[in-house]
Amino acid sequence: MIATQLRLDPLPGCGARVKAVNLADLTDAEVDGLRQALFDHGLLIFRGQSLTPEQHIALAERLAPIDVNRFFPAAPGYPVIAKVEKTADQMTNIGGGWHTDHSYDAEPAMGSVLVARDLPPSGGDTLFADMYAAYDTLDAETKAQIAGLRAVHGSDHVFGEKGVYAQTDQPELAKGGVETPETVHPVVIRHPGSGKSVLYVNPSFTLRFEGMTREESMPLLMKLYAHAMDMSRVHTLVWEPGTVAIWDNRATWHFAKNDYHGHYRLMHRITLAGCALEAA
Repeated sequence: MIATQLRLDPLPGCGARVKAVNLADLTDAEVDGLRQALFDHGLLIFRGQSLTPEQHIALAERLAPIDVNRFFPAAPGYPVIAKVEKTADQMTNIGGGWHTDHSYDAEPAMGSVLVARDLPPSGGDTLFADMYAAYDTLDAETKAQIAGLRAVHGSDHVFGEKGVYAQTDQPELAKGGVETPETVHPVVIRHPGSGKSVLYVNPSFTLRFEGMTREESMPLLMKLYAHAMDMSRVHTLVWEPGTVAIWDNRATWHFAKNDYHGHYRLMHRITLAGCALEAA
């Protein structure tokens, strides 16, 4: 079974929905097909699934090695599953800004497998932006301007001891003593799975261009961010019980909406290990 034989329905803005697949009972050929579809589309959505934590782990392990996030709390009894949780009395959510997971690592995460566990009655949608399309639709002058540039990424300002989360009602995400080095990646990468060019900067973890100050970098970064946020290239995922999302962190951004105050929301996330990124 290859990716073109999957029942894929393109989604508006970004990604595709996969139909007639039971994620708890895949053949090896189906796993290979899903992996390639993920590389090609950036985001895959599945409805009507009923994965146990054990099945969630097994699925992730068949797609790629697991990369345990060093900042998120783990689900009880499952150290490789991160809890993406907001209680009814908390005001701060996790992932409430445009980002791509682990761009601050030397080998950024390939992807993530997110399973809906406990949903609010409404709200809590996740937005996904297509970074293939973001690059493809840049004007020729901007493409020439960013060709060959590299950008510095880091996490200390978000997850560090004095980072953003330290000032919120989710301070456990601010991990003092956890290694938070800066790393450098090409601004335009060649996706290792699809071979396509991708715009690889993001508002949450990209700090500046290599060889430039943050102040010197911000005008061009803000131009790129504004372009990438265009809603014509964004899909809004409305979560339902049984929904699973798998996304490629090299090919997409995502943004978790924080519009369900007073209600509980719990998602289980497993991160898939990636590789070093090369320039397009």
